[in-house]
Amino acid sequence: MTDHDLSKPDIRKANDCPPLPVGANMLDRVVYWLGLGLGSGLPRRAPGTWGTVGGLIIAIPLLSLGFIPFLILTILSCILGVWICGRTAELMQGHDDPHIVWDEWAGIWITLLPLSYMGIADNNFWQNVSQELSIFAIVFAFILFRFFDIVKPPPIGWADKKVAGGLGIMLDDIIAGIMAAVVWVAVMFGVLL
Repeated sequence: MTDHDLSKPDIRKANDCPPLPVGANMLDRVVYWLGLGLGSGLPRRAPGTWGTVGGLIIAIPLLSLGFIPFLILTILSCILGVWICGRTAELMQGHDDPHIVWDEWAGIWITLLPLSYMGIADNNFWQNVSQELSIFAIVFAFILFRFFDIVKPPPIGWADKKVAGGLGIMLDDIIAGIMAAVVWVAVMFGVLL
């Protein structure tokens, strides 16, 4: 079965977030809340954009941990995200509902990996992150990720349409994050040189 065989809400319209089923156990409640990006995916309009904002807000203090811890957390968010997104979709009784935004969290974190590696995440993180170039770098990463996630050029569009389940929900955002990171690195090297 492919994603296009499954019902998916029209993201151009305002959509209510499907409620958590009555009687859900504690684990399902936690997974559902994580799938909604701790509530950042709840808005009726543009939940993916708001979810990305939520992921960015969480990422900024995580960047202060340094590259290796941020890389590990990003990899874990991708691996666990397959299960989190898949289970949240089951609880919502649909597939890839736009209110599921854990995948946006993982995607923006992937986009921010080069930023973490290239130096704002050092001993002076909080001073560096407030500098104009760092603010530009973070905002530019956000814009690039949203561009690739919304436009879905190949192979992102293929992954979105052809891969089902939790992996399908995560895969297009993982690819979008990688593509955004590559463009980010190319542009930032151009700006810094």
